Amino acid sequence: MPISKATMAGLVLAALGTAPALADENARKENARSDKVSFYFAAHEDDWQLFMNPSAFQDVVGAAAKTVFVHVTAGDAGLGIGQGGRKHPLYLARENGAEQAVRFMADADDKPAEKIASHMVFNGHSIYRVVYRNTVSYFLRVPDGHWSGEGYYDTGFQSLQRLRSGDNGVLRAIDGTTTYRGWDDLTKTMRALMDYERGSAAQVQVNVAETDVSINPQDHSDHLMTALAALDAVKDLGCARRVFYVDYASSKLPENLSVQQRDMESSVFAVTLAGVLALDHGTSWQHYQKSFVGRNYFRVQDGIGRCNGAITEMAAAPRR
Repeated sequence: MPISKATMAGLVLAALGTAPALADENARKENARSDKVSFYFAAHEDDWQLFMNPSAFQDVVGAAAKTVFVHVTAGDAGLGIGQGGRKHPLYLARENGAEQAVRFMADADDKPAEKIASHMVFNGHSIYRVVYRNTVSYFLRVPDGHWSGEGYYDTGFQSLQRLRSGDNGVLRAIDGTTTYRGWDDLTKTMRALMDYERGSAAQVQVNVAETDVSINPQDHSDHLMTALAALDAVKDLGCARRVFYVDYASSKLPENLSVQQRDMESSVFAVTLAGVLALDHGTSWQHYQKSFVGRNYFRVQDGIGRCNGAITEMAAAPRR
Protein backbone atom coordinates (compact mmCIF):
# COMPACT_ATOMS: atom_id res chain seq x y z
CA MET A 1 0.00 0.00 0.00
CA PRO A 2 1.55 3.36 -1.00
CA ILE A 3 2.11 6.03 1.63
CA SER A 4 0.27 9.29 1.03
CA LYS A 5 2.10 12.60 0.70
CA ALA A 6 0.36 13.82 3.85
CA THR A 7 1.59 10.81 5.80
CA MET A 8 5.10 11.19 4.42
CA ALA A 9 5.12 14.83 5.47
CA GLY A 10 4.20 13.77 8.99
CA LEU A 11 7.18 11.45 9.30
CA VAL A 12 10.06 13.17 11.02
CA LEU A 13 13.67 13.18 9.84
CA ALA A 14 16.27 13.00 12.61
CA ALA A 15 18.65 15.89 13.32
CA LEU A 16 22.39 15.50 13.96
CA GLY A 17 23.86 15.67 17.45
CA THR A 18 27.24 17.12 18.41
CA ALA A 19 27.99 16.52 22.10
CA PRO A 20 31.20 14.64 23.15
CA ALA A 21 31.07 10.92 23.95
CA LEU A 22 30.65 9.51 27.48
CA ALA A 23 32.49 6.59 29.03
CA ASP A 24 30.61 3.77 30.75
CA GLU A 25 32.26 1.22 32.99
CA ASN A 26 29.67 0.83 35.71
CA ALA A 27 25.94 0.49 35.08
CA ARG A 28 24.88 1.78 38.48
CA LYS A 29 26.95 4.96 38.20
CA GLU A 30 25.76 5.57 34.67
CA ASN A 31 22.12 5.16 35.66
CA ALA A 32 22.60 7.78 38.32
CA ARG A 33 24.05 10.37 35.94
CA SER A 34 22.14 9.75 32.69
CA ASP A 35 19.33 12.24 32.17
CA LYS A 36 18.05 10.40 29.09
CA VAL A 37 17.99 6.71 28.15
CA SER A 38 17.13 5.74 24.59
CA PHE A 39 16.00 2.15 23.90
CA TYR A 40 16.19 0.65 20.40
CA PHE A 41 14.07 -2.48 20.05
CA ALA A 42 15.16 -4.62 17.10
CA ALA A 43 13.69 -7.93 16.01
CA HIS A 44 16.91 -8.87 14.21
CA GLU A 45 20.53 -7.88 14.66
CA ASP A 46 20.65 -5.56 11.63
CA ASP A 47 17.26 -3.83 11.96
CA TRP A 48 18.22 -0.70 13.88
CA GLN A 49 21.21 -0.13 11.57
CA LEU A 50 18.96 -0.10 8.49
CA PHE A 51 15.77 1.49 9.76
CA MET A 52 16.69 3.54 12.85
CA ASN A 53 19.83 5.25 11.61
CA PRO A 54 21.39 7.78 11.77
CA SER A 55 19.16 8.26 14.83
CA ALA A 56 21.00 5.58 16.79
CA PHE A 57 24.40 6.88 15.69
CA GLN A 58 23.42 10.35 16.94
CA ASP A 59 22.51 8.99 20.37
CA VAL A 60 25.75 7.01 20.71
CA VAL A 61 28.32 9.42 19.27
CA GLY A 62 26.67 12.52 20.63
CA ALA A 63 26.13 10.85 24.01
CA ALA A 64 22.81 12.66 24.18
CA ALA A 65 21.56 9.49 25.80
CA LYS A 66 22.61 6.26 27.35
CA THR A 67 21.72 3.98 24.43
CA VAL A 68 20.31 0.50 24.96
CA PHE A 69 19.90 -1.93 22.04
CA VAL A 70 17.48 -4.80 22.68
CA HIS A 71 17.75 -7.54 20.03
CA VAL A 72 14.77 -9.80 20.57
CA THR A 73 15.10 -12.71 18.14
CA ALA A 74 18.27 -14.61 17.33
CA GLY A 75 17.88 -13.85 13.63
CA ASP A 76 18.75 -17.50 13.09
CA ALA A 77 16.59 -18.06 9.96
CA GLY A 78 15.38 -21.36 11.35
CA LEU A 79 18.85 -22.73 12.07
CA GLY A 80 18.61 -22.41 15.84
CA ILE A 81 22.14 -22.93 17.15
CA GLY A 82 23.11 -24.63 13.88
CA GLN A 83 25.96 -23.47 11.67
CA GLY A 84 24.31 -23.95 8.30
CA GLY A 85 27.46 -25.55 6.92
CA ARG A 86 29.67 -22.64 8.02
CA LYS A 87 32.27 -22.39 10.80
CA HIS A 88 30.05 -20.67 13.36
CA PRO A 89 26.33 -20.51 14.20
CA LEU A 90 24.47 -17.86 12.23
CA TYR A 91 23.02 -16.25 15.34
CA LEU A 92 26.51 -15.60 16.76
CA ALA A 93 27.65 -14.12 13.44
CA ARG A 94 24.70 -11.73 13.46
CA GLU A 95 25.33 -10.81 17.10
CA ASN A 96 28.95 -10.12 16.24
CA GLY A 97 27.79 -7.79 13.49
CA ALA A 98 25.58 -5.85 15.90
CA GLU A 99 28.31 -5.64 18.53
CA GLN A 100 30.87 -4.38 16.01
CA ALA A 101 28.43 -1.75 14.78
CA VAL A 102 27.90 -0.47 18.31
CA ARG A 103 31.64 -0.39 18.97
CA PHE A 104 32.22 1.47 15.71
CA MET A 105 29.78 4.20 16.72
CA ALA A 106 31.04 4.44 20.29
CA ASP A 107 34.69 4.53 19.18
CA ALA A 108 34.16 6.93 16.27
CA ASP A 109 36.26 9.62 17.95
CA ASP A 110 38.19 7.59 20.51
CA LYS A 111 40.40 4.59 21.11
CA PRO A 112 38.82 1.16 21.70
CA ALA A 113 37.72 0.35 25.23
CA GLU A 114 36.93 -2.92 27.01
CA LYS A 115 33.47 -4.42 26.86
CA ILE A 116 31.75 -5.97 29.86
CA ALA A 117 29.80 -9.08 28.91
CA SER A 118 27.63 -11.17 31.23
CA HIS A 119 24.26 -12.81 31.64
CA MET A 120 21.75 -11.00 33.83
CA VAL A 121 18.41 -12.18 35.16
CA PHE A 122 15.21 -10.17 34.73
CA ASN A 123 11.81 -11.50 35.79
CA GLY A 124 13.47 -14.88 36.21
CA HIS A 125 15.01 -14.95 32.70
CA SER A 126 18.72 -15.02 31.89
CA ILE A 127 19.67 -12.63 29.08
CA TYR A 128 23.06 -11.99 27.48
CA ARG A 129 24.17 -8.37 28.11
CA VAL A 130 27.11 -6.37 26.74
CA VAL A 131 28.14 -2.97 28.09
CA TYR A 132 30.38 -0.76 25.97
CA ARG A 133 31.00 2.88 26.88
CA ASN A 134 27.61 4.64 26.92
CA THR A 135 25.83 1.66 25.31
CA VAL A 136 24.23 -1.56 26.48
CA SER A 137 23.23 -4.40 24.14
CA TYR A 138 20.88 -7.25 25.00
CA PHE A 139 20.31 -10.46 23.02
CA LEU A 140 17.18 -12.38 24.00
CA ARG A 141 17.82 -15.08 21.36
CA VAL A 142 14.24 -16.26 20.85
CA PRO A 143 13.65 -18.04 17.51
CA ASP A 144 13.37 -16.11 14.27
CA GLY A 145 9.68 -16.25 13.39
CA HIS A 146 9.93 -16.03 9.58
CA TRP A 147 8.45 -13.13 7.59
CA SER A 148 5.02 -14.75 7.88
CA GLY A 149 5.16 -15.11 11.65
CA GLU A 150 4.59 -18.86 11.44
CA GLY A 151 8.13 -19.82 12.47
CA TYR A 152 10.42 -22.52 11.10
CA TYR A 153 10.13 -26.31 11.20
CA ASP A 154 13.58 -26.85 12.77
CA THR A 155 12.80 -24.52 15.69
CA GLY A 156 9.36 -25.98 16.34
CA PHE A 157 7.37 -23.28 14.55
CA GLN A 158 7.98 -20.96 17.48
CA SER A 159 7.55 -17.25 16.91
CA LEU A 160 6.67 -14.01 18.63
CA GLN A 161 3.45 -13.86 16.64
CA ARG A 162 2.35 -17.32 17.72
CA LEU A 163 3.25 -16.52 21.35
CA ARG A 164 1.11 -13.37 21.22
CA SER A 165 -1.83 -15.16 19.59
CA GLY A 166 -1.61 -18.06 22.05
CA ASP A 167 -0.85 -20.63 19.34
CA ASN A 168 2.42 -21.25 21.22
CA GLY A 169 2.21 -21.40 25.00
CA VAL A 170 5.97 -20.99 25.38
CA LEU A 171 8.87 -19.44 23.51
CA ARG A 172 12.30 -20.93 24.18
CA ALA A 173 15.59 -19.12 23.61
CA ILE A 174 17.51 -21.10 20.99
CA ASP A 175 20.55 -21.47 23.26
CA GLY A 176 18.45 -23.05 26.00
CA THR A 177 19.06 -20.28 28.52
CA THR A 178 15.40 -19.52 29.26
CA THR A 179 11.76 -20.09 28.35
CA TYR A 180 9.07 -17.42 28.18
CA ARG A 181 5.69 -18.74 29.27
CA GLY A 182 3.22 -16.51 27.48
CA TRP A 183 3.23 -13.01 26.03
CA ASP A 184 2.82 -11.36 29.43
CA ASP A 185 5.93 -13.12 30.71
CA LEU A 186 7.94 -11.70 27.79
CA THR A 187 6.65 -8.13 28.15
CA LYS A 188 7.19 -8.13 31.92
CA THR A 189 10.77 -9.23 31.30
CA MET A 190 11.27 -6.38 28.85
CA ARG A 191 9.86 -3.92 31.37
CA ALA A 192 12.15 -5.19 34.15
CA LEU A 193 15.13 -4.80 31.80
CA MET A 194 14.06 -1.27 30.89
CA ASP A 195 13.48 -0.22 34.48
CA TYR A 196 16.93 -1.45 35.41
CA GLU A 197 18.62 0.42 32.57
CA ARG A 198 16.67 3.67 32.87
CA GLY A 199 17.36 3.98 36.57
CA SER A 200 16.54 7.52 37.66
CA ALA A 201 16.72 9.08 34.19
CA ALA A 202 14.19 11.86 33.70
CA GLN A 203 13.75 11.15 29.99
CA VAL A 204 13.07 7.79 28.34
CA GLN A 205 12.75 7.20 24.61
CA VAL A 206 11.45 3.96 23.13
CA ASN A 207 12.35 3.38 19.45
CA VAL A 208 10.33 0.70 17.65
CA ALA A 209 9.10 -0.29 14.21
CA GLU A 210 6.02 1.54 12.95
CA THR A 211 2.89 -0.35 14.01
CA ASP A 212 0.45 1.51 11.74
CA VAL A 213 0.13 -0.72 8.68
CA SER A 214 -1.12 2.19 6.58
CA ILE A 215 2.31 3.79 7.06
CA ASN A 216 4.44 0.65 7.25
CA PRO A 217 2.64 -2.04 5.20
CA GLN A 218 3.86 -5.61 4.66
CA ASP A 219 6.56 -5.50 7.31
CA HIS A 220 8.25 -8.59 8.77
CA SER A 221 6.13 -10.21 11.48
CA ASP A 222 9.05 -10.16 13.93
CA HIS A 223 9.43 -6.39 13.44
CA LEU A 224 5.80 -5.75 14.30
CA MET A 225 5.68 -8.22 17.20
CA THR A 226 8.85 -6.77 18.73
CA ALA A 227 7.34 -3.29 18.55
CA LEU A 228 4.07 -4.45 20.11
CA ALA A 229 5.92 -6.24 22.91
CA ALA A 230 7.98 -3.14 23.72
CA LEU A 231 4.88 -0.94 23.65
CA ASP A 232 3.00 -3.35 25.92
CA ALA A 233 5.98 -3.26 28.27
CA VAL A 234 5.71 0.53 28.65
CA LYS A 235 1.95 0.94 28.32
CA ASP A 236 1.73 2.51 31.78
CA LEU A 237 4.91 4.61 31.37
CA GLY A 238 3.27 7.78 30.10
CA CYS A 239 6.47 9.80 30.37
CA ALA A 240 8.24 7.75 27.69
CA ARG A 241 8.65 9.29 24.24
CA ARG A 242 7.72 6.74 21.58
CA VAL A 243 9.33 6.87 18.13
CA PHE A 244 7.97 4.70 15.30
CA TYR A 245 10.22 3.90 12.31
CA VAL A 246 9.16 2.83 8.82
CA ASP A 247 10.90 -0.47 8.07
CA TYR A 248 10.46 -2.44 4.83
CA ALA A 249 8.07 0.16 3.40
CA SER A 250 10.88 2.73 3.43
CA SER A 251 12.23 1.08 0.28
CA LYS A 252 9.28 2.65 -1.57
CA LEU A 253 10.06 6.13 -0.24
CA PRO A 254 12.60 8.60 -1.68
CA GLU A 255 15.99 9.02 -0.05
CA ASN A 256 15.74 11.81 2.50
CA LEU A 257 19.14 11.86 4.24
CA SER A 258 21.88 14.40 3.70
CA VAL A 259 25.23 13.17 2.39
CA GLN A 260 26.66 13.22 5.91
CA GLN A 261 23.70 11.37 7.38
CA ARG A 262 23.78 8.78 4.61
CA ASP A 263 27.47 8.21 5.31
CA MET A 264 26.67 7.62 8.97
CA GLU A 265 24.00 5.09 8.14
CA SER A 266 25.90 3.21 5.43
CA SER A 267 29.11 3.02 7.47
CA VAL A 268 27.33 1.42 10.43
CA PHE A 269 25.59 -1.05 8.14
CA ALA A 270 28.87 -1.91 6.41
CA VAL A 271 30.55 -2.61 9.76
CA THR A 272 27.58 -4.81 10.71
CA LEU A 273 28.02 -6.92 7.60
CA ALA A 274 31.78 -7.10 8.14
CA GLY A 275 31.08 -8.56 11.58
CA VAL A 276 28.86 -11.23 10.04
CA LEU A 277 31.45 -12.06 7.38
CA ALA A 278 34.12 -12.36 10.06
CA LEU A 279 32.26 -15.37 11.45
CA ASP A 280 31.96 -17.02 8.04
CA HIS A 281 28.40 -16.15 7.01
CA GLY A 282 27.23 -14.41 3.86
CA THR A 283 25.62 -10.98 3.57
CA SER A 284 23.41 -9.05 1.13
CA TRP A 285 25.08 -5.66 0.80
CA GLN A 286 23.77 -4.83 -2.67
CA HIS A 287 20.13 -5.60 -1.88
CA TYR A 288 19.97 -3.64 1.36
CA GLN A 289 22.17 -0.79 0.14
CA LYS A 290 19.88 -0.20 -2.84
CA SER A 291 16.64 -0.72 -0.92
CA PHE A 292 16.98 0.98 2.46
CA VAL A 293 20.17 3.00 2.91
CA GLY A 294 19.62 6.75 2.58
CA ARG A 295 16.19 6.69 4.20
CA ASN A 296 15.14 7.47 7.77
CA TYR A 297 11.41 8.00 8.29
CA PHE A 298 9.67 8.10 11.65
CA ARG A 299 6.85 9.66 13.63
CA VAL A 300 6.90 10.67 17.28
CA GLN A 301 4.51 10.42 20.22
CA ASP A 302 5.81 12.65 22.98
CA GLY A 303 5.59 11.51 26.55
CA ILE A 304 3.90 13.42 29.33
CA GLY A 305 6.09 14.85 32.07
CA ARG A 306 9.32 13.49 33.47
CA CYS A 307 9.93 9.86 34.30
CA ASN A 308 10.21 8.98 37.96
CA GLY A 309 12.89 6.67 39.27
CA ALA A 310 12.35 3.05 38.31
CA ILE A 311 10.82 0.71 40.84
CA THR A 312 12.04 -2.76 39.99
CA GLU A 313 13.62 -5.85 41.40
CA MET A 314 17.39 -5.72 41.17
CA ALA A 315 18.78 -7.61 38.20
CA ALA A 316 21.09 -10.43 39.17
CA ALA A 317 23.71 -12.59 37.56
CA PRO A 318 22.41 -16.14 37.03
CA ARG A 319 23.41 -18.74 39.58
CA ARG A 320 26.07 -21.20 38.54
